[in-house]
Amino acid sequence: MSLMRRVRDLTVATLNDRLENAQDPIRVIDGFLREMMEAIRETEALHRQCAAHTASVRAQFLQSDALARKREEQALLALRAGEDSVARAALAEKVIEEEKRDGYRTLYEQSRSTVDELENRLAELRRDYQEVYHKRQYYLARLETLRLQRRMHEKSHHYASQGGNWFHRLEEHITDLELEARSLMDVRGGYSAPAGDRISFGEDKVEQALAMLKRKLEGGH
Repeated sequence: MSLMRRVRDLTVATLNDRLENAQDPIRVIDGFLREMMEAIRETEALHRQCAAHTASVRAQFLQSDALARKREEQALLALRAGEDSVARAALAEKVIEEEKRDGYRTLYEQSRSTVDELENRLAELRRDYQEVYHKRQYYLARLETLRLQRRMHEKSHHYASQGGNWFHRLEEHITDLELEARSLMDVRGGYSAPAGDRISFGEDKVEQALAMLKRKLEGGH
């Protein structure tokens, strides 16, 4: 495929066609940018060659034009001097130079047109490249934003679930401690009599001892 054909095919419209069913849009855009940069470099090289050729043709055109003018002046001087043969020879060279001049002028105009077209193509390529590059950076920034938001949501969910689990475990631990404390209190309550009961139990023994003494006295023992 020729360079100019590839340049014509590298447009934002063709990129949109490629992106239509792309699985990885950034990779497609990067490939398109590489193609565009290569086309820009090749077009720049061709432009330099055409510009150099145009300058060379222009120089030859100007040289032939100057020689034609000079031969005409020489012919006039020869005619004034009455030297018709010299004037005739000068005019013959003038005709040759004018033919060369006209040919170089046509080539120069064609070459200049090619240079102008290449300059326009380069301007379009550079403009499209910048447009696609900025879109690529914008889409990349959007994707990075989405990636970071996704990570943030994942971390938030993780911390929330971890926090909920931790509080749940803490609640269970405290509940277990409370149950253990209640159990210990119940056990201690089952093996120790209240203070009032202990006093009453001692008083019964005293009363029993007192009654035994009274019986002894009554019996004379």
